[in-house]
Amino acid sequence: MISICLVGLLGSSQVFGQKRVKLKQADVARGGIKDGIRIDRFIGNVKFVQNNTTIYCDSAILYKSKNLVEAFGKVRITEGDSVTVTSSGLTYDGNTKMALLRRNVIFTKLGIATLYTDFLDYDRIKNEARYFRGGKLVDSTNTLTSRKGYYSIQTNMASFKTDVVGVNPDYTLNSDTLQYNSKTKVIYFHEHTTVKGSKDGETAIYQSGFYDTNQKLSSLNNGEIETQSYKMYGLQYFLDDAAQFYKAKGKVVMTSKAENTIIYGDDGDYDKLKGITKVYGNAYVAKVDNDQDTLFISADTLVSIENEDPKKKRLLAYHKVKIFKADMQGVADSVVYAAADSTLFFYADPVLWTSGNQMTADSIRILLKGKSVDKIYLVSNSFVISEDTLKNYNQIKGRIMIANFDGQTISHVNVQGNGESLYYALQEADTEAKPEGSTDPDLTFTMGMNKIICSNMKINFKEGKVHNISFYIKPDASFIPPFELKENDKRLAGFKWRKGEKPLKEDVVK
Repeated sequence: MISICLVGLLGSSQVFGQKRVKLKQADVARGGIKDGIRIDRFIGNVKFVQNNTTIYCDSAILYKSKNLVEAFGKVRITEGDSVTVTSSGLTYDGNTKMALLRRNVIFTKLGIATLYTDFLDYDRIKNEARYFRGGKLVDSTNTLTSRKGYYSIQTNMASFKTDVVGVNPDYTLNSDTLQYNSKTKVIYFHEHTTVKGSKDGETAIYQSGFYDTNQKLSSLNNGEIETQSYKMYGLQYFLDDAAQFYKAKGKVVMTSKAENTIIYGDDGDYDKLKGITKVYGNAYVAKVDNDQDTLFISADTLVSIENEDPKKKRLLAYHKVKIFKADMQGVADSVVYAAADSTLFFYADPVLWTSGNQMTADSIRILLKGKSVDKIYLVSNSFVISEDTLKNYNQIKGRIMIANFDGQTISHVNVQGNGESLYYALQEADTEAKPEGSTDPDLTFTMGMNKIICSNMKINFKEGKVHNISFYIKPDASFIPPFELKENDKRLAGFKWRKGEKPLKEDVVK
């Protein structure tokens, strides 16, 4: 019976561990009674043990009845061979296994991280170290400081709260709350966090996510990135700093400061090494001059190409391109914008509408000057159509055309090669010529149609309408009165009125 009890006691001791803090050594030992409580004082090379925990110090007081130690001087705690803690003062409760370390505390997880603070509570049962009046965690990669925090010895997870600052060779971060795994080197963001790059001054602000500092990979939510040349916003980011390749998803907005352009879309990719940005999904770009003169371009995909040479910078838009400006609209399969000379290139069945004129050609080039169109170059199979007040179609056709603008209004068109023109002469009726009983003060009649064939010609416009034409090199001109006009006479070959394709602002701005 007695042997069974002994076996039971030994078993419970192994399960629950050593309960009492035991003195292993000291140079000097003194005992006494204080306030009715037995106390023991130890001086010089003092050493206590409890299970795998060893406490070293210069001097100490042991309260046996409370199972409590107060240690002073060069205090050091070791937990097996993985944890070492040093400080100038310690209170250790052997019952709760709680160590309260004060002044010059250094908590070290071997080969993982080191924590510096002046106030640390080390809970051996939970394997957790907490600080509450400022602390700093340092490892081979990062240095993180905060007002409050705790470190889990078992999971190597450090949690930081209030005035968090992280320093790394690549960046500095500021936050109110974040976590860091000192073994995997992954930072977890839980609150509004600002990250500033050490090399290029890039600044990023995120709401949540994680960053793997070893692999330099991030997955972040609801963030904004800003560099010297651009700003970017998105609901989600997937960043690869090693490959310098970045993805943004959800309500992406990219702003080029130098070009004063803003690109919008559902998703975006940025290849920093190649200097290429791609935005797609309800994508459109706004080149901002002011609210009235902003140029909008939408497409399936928008691509921005960076280059140290300003002449090589490009904005590409391809497939189902639409443009809208207060004084100009257009559609095409693809468009290229060259920022250096403010030129737009339209390819694959382009159509432009400006100053009441429809312009088509195999390719179109628009030169912007200031806030307005300066010239439009129509190359190969050029065709310009305008509709007058009587629904007649004035037409100009040629190999190459150059439309020149004065402000927001077309002033003249130069036709170079294979020129053809149809335009209607209109006459407002005088009072006597008005039909009896008519009250329309603007009653207008068609006097006839001018048909001109000439290799080269210049068409002058007034208030966006054909005013007169100058002919060069053997012109063939005729005037056809209304009663002689046939349907075949009213259209030049290749005529196609495409007003139904003309985009509105809401067709371009998603």
